[in-house]
Amino acid sequence: MGKTTGGRPPRRPTRYGFAGPGGGKVSWVEAPTEYRGTSVQVCGLWPYGTGAATPTIGAPLGRHRYTNATVCFDPISWYERARLINNPSVWIQSEPAMGKSTAVRRMLLSLVAQGVTPLILGDLKPDYAELVAALGGRVVRVGPGLHRLNPLDVGPWRQVLARVTDTQEAERLRAEVVDRRLNAAAVLLTLMRGGPLESGELTVVSAALRYLADRETDTQPLLSDVLAVIEDAPAEVRWVTLWYADADLPRYREETENLRRALRALIHGPLGTMVEGQTTAPIDLDTTALCVDISNISETNHQLTAAALVTTWAAGFGQVEAAHRLSDLGLASPRTFFLVLDEMWRALRVGHGMVDRIDALTRLNRSKGTGTAFITHSLADLEALPDPEDRAKARGFADRCAVMMIGACSDQELDAVSRVRQLSQAERREVLSWAAPPSWSAGADGEEVLIGRGNFLIKVGNRPGIPLHLEPTEIEKQLGNTDARWQRT
Repeated sequence: MGKTTGGRPPRRPTRYGFAGPGGGKVSWVEAPTEYRGTSVQVCGLWPYGTGAATPTIGAPLGRHRYTNATVCFDPISWYERARLINNPSVWIQSEPAMGKSTAVRRMLLSLVAQGVTPLILGDLKPDYAELVAALGGRVVRVGPGLHRLNPLDVGPWRQVLARVTDTQEAERLRAEVVDRRLNAAAVLLTLMRGGPLESGELTVVSAALRYLADRETDTQPLLSDVLAVIEDAPAEVRWVTLWYADADLPRYREETENLRRALRALIHGPLGTMVEGQTTAPIDLDTTALCVDISNISETNHQLTAAALVTTWAAGFGQVEAAHRLSDLGLASPRTFFLVLDEMWRALRVGHGMVDRIDALTRLNRSKGTGTAFITHSLADLEALPDPEDRAKARGFADRCAVMMIGACSDQELDAVSRVRQLSQAERREVLSWAAPPSWSAGADGEEVLIGRGNFLIKVGNRPGIPLHLEPTEIEKQLGNTDARWQRT
């Protein structure tokens, strides 16, 4: 503290030292760079050691932008190992080409080393296929002329049934198999029709699926089998309607006409190649990592994209829950999964049940042993849905995520973010500075320069954000290069 001199107030130092001649206003020493080390390594530097300000648990994402300390984070490690968050989920958003997918690939690499199985169920660009292949994982390419997934294929659930000896448990599992098939069929029919099924139609489809399940062989049922059962009108299916008597058969056919028409359009229409037929490449979780690549589908074909996502998610989520059920029954070892939903705005905008599926996932990821990463460009994507109910559900996605990773954003976007996570003025200025445009001469050396690329602010509740910079290695750049076509040109 300064001393009182001649009745004048004491001089107080500023952040640069004392003002005045010879003071810090003219010349000041920049704060030294901080480094992180173990207590054994830095003990000889006393008294210059201090406690670290960022957790050291999780994937090493990058360096703190001001202290150079290593910043570690992934939602599973912070939830399962450190208990720093209340559910294993992260919401990642920024302007395009700012490193969102690169950050997730870094998490994926670390989690694979920890025994976690990453799942990319619907890689739309693709951003992850090369990395998964390099890790020795499984890449399934789905689309016209490629592989197909039968939406009624429950895969490992039949293995679960075969290993269950308790009668009541077996009955419950059979009911769950029917429910899973019903959910997939209902979403696809809603997609084909452009509107939801009526309650009576849903009941008929459910009865047809139960009829097929009771007579199931080693071959999984198809959508065409469901249509054939409804058209054949056995007593077990007609019984759930008001027209169950033999004399009422003409009325039954009249009441199910729209449903049968929708099934025919689904099977024989533009989506038929995607949804009708047995699975040609089963989704198998007995691998290092799994990527279902649907990038072969045109971005403008929203209906086909939706059908691919529905069947992929149904198969993938079914595999995950079957693995957990086997573990619960003591028939397999416990497993943890990391689910990546990249380009989430495309999945949301196809509508027709997608919001409900994501909504269920955000609510149950903790109990299902599955960490999740939701990646999008803007919170405004949640407001672009045509249905008011879907918009209301979608608003809760980011809010329920335990962590937000915010990259370069506009001022208007940060206003929306502030309604989900409180941001200080310093944090807003930091993120806005990353969105500043580069100079017109940038890229003259062949390398695109974006000021905020790789910069993120990690926000957990109302805690101060952690600003970090992620610099990918050369191998990471090669395995996640979305500009490969331009470079080949």
